Amino acid sequence: MNEKDKIDNSNEIKLRWSYCPICGTKIPEVKNIKFCTKCGVDLIYINTHMRMPPRNNTISLGPRTSTTYQPYSFRSPRPPRKRLSQENLLNLKEEKLWGSFASIGMTAAAFLLMNSIAILAVIVFVFFSFNLDTIYDILANPYLIIFSSFIELILFIVPMLYIGKYLKKPNLNNRLILLGFTVKGFNNKRILKEILIGFGFAILGVFLVFCVSFLIEVILTVIFGYEIVHDILGTSGEVDVLITSSDVLTIFWLVIIMILIIGTSEEVLFRGFLQKGLVRSLGKNWGILITALIFSSIHLIGIFLFPESLTTFLVSLLLNFFPFFAISILLGLLYNWRKENLIAVMITHGVYNALTIIISFLVFSSF
Repeated sequence: MNEKDKIDNSNEIKLRWSYCPICGTKIPEVKNIKFCTKCGVDLIYINTHMRMPPRNNTISLGPRTSTTYQPYSFRSPRPPRKRLSQENLLNLKEEKLWGSFASIGMTAAAFLLMNSIAILAVIVFVFFSFNLDTIYDILANPYLIIFSSFIELILFIVPMLYIGKYLKKPNLNNRLILLGFTVKGFNNKRILKEILIGFGFAILGVFLVFCVSFLIEVILTVIFGYEIVHDILGTSGEVDVLITSSDVLTIFWLVIIMILIIGTSEEVLFRGFLQKGLVRSLGKNWGILITALIFSSIHLIGIFLFPESLTTFLVSLLLNFFPFFAISILLGLLYNWRKENLIAVMITHGVYNALTIIISFLVFSSF
């Protein structure tokens, strides 16, 4: 190596970027390149001083159309979205997935689509039936409500369709794994453990919601008075009417629906999709909290429709919000503890719903 080559190597400067920080053009892999091949900016000056060079440090590569520089960033352009291979799906802790906007937006879209289909089905049914008594009897039939519960599968389908763009091979198995709905890598002992954890947390959930409901009822009674709170609690809700008009066989099918469809669909959407996205963009605590707020709010939409008075609306909202919020926080913490696997969480949700129906049926049957 001659003396000139030694001097050139000693003065070589390694650039901080692979792309021009002004125009984003790929910088050729050429030793000692000084100017951008497209915009002509002095790359060595920016690399050294971390600021825009004087105009005489920029070469002209064509006719000047503007006397001002375009805004630029010292970061390289955002790389294309990384698609997940099957090997990465069981270890997603460090992977960046969908952001907050997509998490909340797709959740809202799923519920909007589900309710739109339900409303459309009712409108079509009413249109082709002219006997109001018959319409009322059919709509109040528990088996119609059981059948209509299959519409909740939309909450499962929407995130399943959306997440395909994050996968190298977007087949059904990989989509389920990405959402946490999988027993891949589990032996029989581990599966049994998840099932037992699910049942245990379902019982804990019933106790938790009972305590929260009782506490809120006491607080609201002190603030608003016994009569107002008692009147609202004494109003029969949709679930109460369903349970009181059901027999043992109907309750059995309701329990099956709660475990296999309601618990599964809602947990795939809220924990497997919504919470998973929010945790990665906002952090664990905010992700669990915001998921619980959205979960509770969506389940209380009916309270916002045609309130009798401001006081009635407020008391009804508080009586129902905190129990939903409490069980959602429990589910969110369980999902985080089980390392974003949904098996125990889905069982907890489904069995919790089933237990509340069974307990309500037994209570109503006793009076």
